[in-house]
Amino acid sequence: MKKVFAGWLSVVLVLSVFVPSMTANETGVSATEATTTLEVSRSVFSLTETRTVELSADLGEGVNLEDVEFQFGGKPLSEWRKWTQGQTYNGDPFITVIEEPAFVEGTNEITAVLEFGLLYGTDNLSNRTIRTQYQQFIGDYELALIDSASGEKAAATVELNVYDEFKFYDELKPAIDDIFEAAEQDADNDRYLEYQTVGKTVEGRDIHFVILARDEAAVDQYLNDTLPTALEDPQSLIEKLENDTMGDYQVPIWFNNIHPDEVEGVDVQVELLEKFALEDEVEFLNTDGDTEFSESLNVDAVLDDAIFLYMFTSNPDGRVANTRANAEGFDLNRDNAYQTQVETQQVNEVLSKWTPLSFIDFHGYVNGFLIEPGTPPHNPNFEYDLLIDNMMDQAHAMGNAGIANSKLTSYFIAKEGYGSGWDDMTPAYTAIYAMLHGALGHTIEVPGLGQDGYRALLGSGLGATKFVHDNKDQLYKEQLEIFKRGVDGEDNRAVDEYFVNAAGESIGRIRGDNENFFPDYYVIPADDKNQKNALEAYNMVEYLLRNGVKVEKTVNPVEVDGATYPKGTFIVPMDQAKRGLANAMLYKGDNVSDWDAMYDPIVVNFSDLRGFDLEEVRTAGLFDGKTQAIEEVVIPTSTVQGNPPKQILENSTNDAIRVVNALLADGKTVEVLTENKGKAEAGDFVVATNDLRPYADDYYFETQVFGNGKNVATEVLKQPSVAATGSAQLNFSLRQLGFRLTDAAAADVIVSDGSAFNAAQVTGKSYIGIGAPALRAVQNSGVLPGFAFRSTGGSHEGLVKANVAEHPLTAGYEQQENLYVTSGSWISSVPEGADVLASFQDSEDFYIAGWWPGYGQAQGQTMAFTADRADTTYTLFANSLAFRAHTEHSYRFLANSIYNAVSVEAEVVEKGNGKGKKN
Repeated sequence: MKKVFAGWLSVVLVLSVFVPSMTANETGVSATEATTTLEVSRSVFSLTETRTVELSADLGEGVNLEDVEFQFGGKPLSEWRKWTQGQTYNGDPFITVIEEPAFVEGTNEITAVLEFGLLYGTDNLSNRTIRTQYQQFIGDYELALIDSASGEKAAATVELNVYDEFKFYDELKPAIDDIFEAAEQDADNDRYLEYQTVGKTVEGRDIHFVILARDEAAVDQYLNDTLPTALEDPQSLIEKLENDTMGDYQVPIWFNNIHPDEVEGVDVQVELLEKFALEDEVEFLNTDGDTEFSESLNVDAVLDDAIFLYMFTSNPDGRVANTRANAEGFDLNRDNAYQTQVETQQVNEVLSKWTPLSFIDFHGYVNGFLIEPGTPPHNPNFEYDLLIDNMMDQAHAMGNAGIANSKLTSYFIAKEGYGSGWDDMTPAYTAIYAMLHGALGHTIEVPGLGQDGYRALLGSGLGATKFVHDNKDQLYKEQLEIFKRGVDGEDNRAVDEYFVNAAGESIGRIRGDNENFFPDYYVIPADDKNQKNALEAYNMVEYLLRNGVKVEKTVNPVEVDGATYPKGTFIVPMDQAKRGLANAMLYKGDNVSDWDAMYDPIVVNFSDLRGFDLEEVRTAGLFDGKTQAIEEVVIPTSTVQGNPPKQILENSTNDAIRVVNALLADGKTVEVLTENKGKAEAGDFVVATNDLRPYADDYYFETQVFGNGKNVATEVLKQPSVAATGSAQLNFSLRQLGFRLTDAAAADVIVSDGSAFNAAQVTGKSYIGIGAPALRAVQNSGVLPGFAFRSTGGSHEGLVKANVAEHPLTAGYEQQENLYVTSGSWISSVPEGADVLASFQDSEDFYIAGWWPGYGQAQGQTMAFTADRADTTYTLFANSLAFRAHTEHSYRFLANSIYNAVSVEAEVVEKGNGKGKKN
């Protein structure tokens, strides 16, 4: 059921003193009981379409028309006033009487006509201020005709909606169930419908997913036969298509929504499901650009070609909250590559399982009806020449059907409509991530939130379906050719003309001295001798498997050219169908800084940003017969050897930080080494063995037997109280590490990646500032004389080579690290007496990848420093420590800085063996 409006009275009254009392009574309940039914010519009204309604009722004899009044939601129409600005509703009435009450001649029946106008004065509610408010008005209302003299009332329950098909999250599953029930009750309907819960959101809501196919056998054949063959032996299917011996097969069409406040994309899928699940013929309008005409899809014929997959929204929490972001504050349409959020992890695992041919992601709202493909630069891991022509044709098919079924008069394709700035370089976006699976991946943006945007998206979904139905063999052959290039290890030069620089010149894939853009293998060591962060190595392998990438491991040591790869080393063979996806996550990246605009950061590079060792191998067949495929990976548990009084807990993984915070929360003592001792290094932690042992099965960490220590200086940690200001992602990252968050007044440490800075508020505390907004705020405050920073642009980003100083705040890092900057900034001057923590390398090749026009100005400049002023410690980073929770390799800079603020000097321990045996 729609919300009943009475519950929103208190909310509306809080919005503004100018907001009228707008309440809906519970159905059939009012101060005056209705004695008759109000007949209405329509019962559904829209916030985005003006509609009139004819009313009629018999209120009995002796009614004086001057005493007849109207109420909506228990209030006079005069109290329902239009929005004016902000959260204020004091404009003209949005419900008006256009035909006054009158008697039908010779009867007591009274008639009248009302007009429900546009509450917001527009049929497009995409304005962000409006988007946060309009849903409070959706619900069931009592519309009443009242004789004020006698109290007689005629009433009807009507609905007010943003557009007719809008559903709140709680209404989605009942709507799906109704479709399933209708299909089951139709004796002639033998189509296959399957509902799945893909997983749970942050707040525990179900992620709804529906499969619609001709029959269950079609699903089984695709998942168990057609797709495995396509990924392992695509050439065999290509030959069948060429010889017309392919026989019966289906390909998946995936409909998607990831921004649930772009609401039509959710509801359109319900109608698309209903049409293809229940109807025999689906009729819609279409156009060839000149002439409009009717189309008809025979559903049984369509289901002979396609399996429909409906991901109604991968962000149910956002649907409930009416937000773009999930409950953690992450835009999931920026997380498809990183997959830091449970929703993208679960949804993309299903996407990888299905590997759809066509992927349609419904969005809004931009200026115009926009459909991808995107502008250059294009991600070089696409087999772009095999995608682009079909994607352009499908985009036109969707655009034509979209405008034919709505009042929109035109559409444009980003690749043709923009010169740059709507690129498909980043795989963070949903549809672009799908392209790495070989899908025709389209983002569709309608220009307005309302009934017409809904109709345009519905038309585009039908147009996309017809395109696949009409061209299935050709489209599938092209997808198989993508897989074949991967399986064959072919770097086909046909792609090169599409990879261009900002001047429009073809530069192709950047191969350097290599013949093939793709290596033969990626090697991910798993042993602690060859791997600096085994935890992240295992996490990477788990990621690859979850995303449909084949991974193997060596069954025995492999020696090549003096190098030994131990047993259990992870091997990613690149002669596989989804090599493009694997490479997009593992390669260093590209420098596209010559472009004048980019839509989003492009550096993915898990190895550098998550902080594990990775090696490219360019020797074909090197590991043939020396590995075994793995289907799952389990992160090993930790080992706490022996029973000495104390252990060294190495500051080498983020799990070590989590364990330290868990120990502190449990009241245990944790010390930090302040000097190197044997194999132990300053910045490692000292923990009682019996305190540490209970955590060994739940966290991955590395230890050394320490005894009681001997002549070793340490500092004792207290549990830090941390305040996070700025992005939700920073807040999430700190909680990921196990820090206890509080407000600024109660905090020991204030961490910020935002522009808010209060010098008085940080007095007596430690302040950690990250990125250009925080650096600018500190600089403008004047609290640090001698400090200055510069920035080329707040969205400029890059992976760079950095020199890291030896310092307690850089414990656990190497002298040379590849670090990430996402606000185009560097520190141009440090205060007197400050300790420099890291610097951009002073070398011509310091910049590795990203989009940073003017990055050369940062060469050799300071990246981070710490300085004490009065009783406040300021630690400032130009590099990114918590960007979208993907820069996990930089998390320990953050943790070290926090611990430094709450550590106190301990007595030097005189006893113990201090040998530091590594476990």
